[in-house]
Amino acid sequence: MAQGIADSGLDVVEIESPEIRRSELALVHDPSYIEMIETFCRMGGGLLDRDTFASEESWVAALTAAGGVSAAIEELEGRSDATAFVIARPPGHHALRSRAMGFCLFNNVAVGAALLRSKGHRVAILDWDVHHGNGTQAMVIEDPGILYVSVHQDAFYPFQGDVGDIEREAKGTTINVPVPAGTAGDLYRRAWGEIVIPVVRGFEPDWVLVSCGFDAHISDRMAELRLVASDYGWMAAQLAATHPAHRIVFALEGGYDLEALRDSTAETLRGVSGQDQFGEGLVSPWDAQDVLDPVFEGVSRHWAV
Repeated sequence: MAQGIADSGLDVVEIESPEIRRSELALVHDPSYIEMIETFCRMGGGLLDRDTFASEESWVAALTAAGGVSAAIEELEGRSDATAFVIARPPGHHALRSRAMGFCLFNNVAVGAALLRSKGHRVAILDWDVHHGNGTQAMVIEDPGILYVSVHQDAFYPFQGDVGDIEREAKGTTINVPVPAGTAGDLYRRAWGEIVIPVVRGFEPDWVLVSCGFDAHISDRMAELRLVASDYGWMAAQLAATHPAHRIVFALEGGYDLEALRDSTAETLRGVSGQDQFGEGLVSPWDAQDVLDPVFEGVSRHWAV
């Protein structure tokens, strides 16, 4: 990740992530759950569920992962010449209010969104991780001041993120774009350009937080999508053309191929810096081309797309 940031060619200011305050965690997590995670880690850790492991060191790691998002927001509040990329591990978007899940202990982006909402800001959370951010959606779905949009592999862990969720709770502010295995950059770019960006423009957020997973990359064996690094750069460039870059925070979620992580990070930062020269993505199978139709149908009832 650090190499990818260096490869972007941009000027970089490094900020060490602080440990998040318990009071800030408690904006989205039950206090009893926070205490349980601390005790569990201090006792040596172990399996929290079948795929979420914590060690003694995980407590501080999780606090600093969430603290990084908070620190990034605080840093950008006084600037107009920067954007933020938070190297956060463990990731966060599967963590529920009182349950660890999918490698995630605390929901880093949801904490950041809650802090911004406490100051009266409207927040858009854009999740391009290959997995649906079920924890984030559950935490924000009732708040009309938070827009949550996820583009993710369909029929895949955590087996949530339905198109019909747009009609739940705060109607129109939860948008899921599930795509089939084999989907490539052409369909992602269409979804991003024709659905995500117009909705963000209509929602008019003060801040955009990106759950920035790179596990939809073709080289990542944790999933079955076929993005390349330039697809992430293209999406970041489209976002920066719509929303001020100094009010965008990218927070790392998934991504498990080191070369893909490096290249995708570099392209994302080049894109958000205003560069718009990105190669074409790969082509999706013919039978994936119609998957956006029900998304358009649902979204068009609430937004101009």
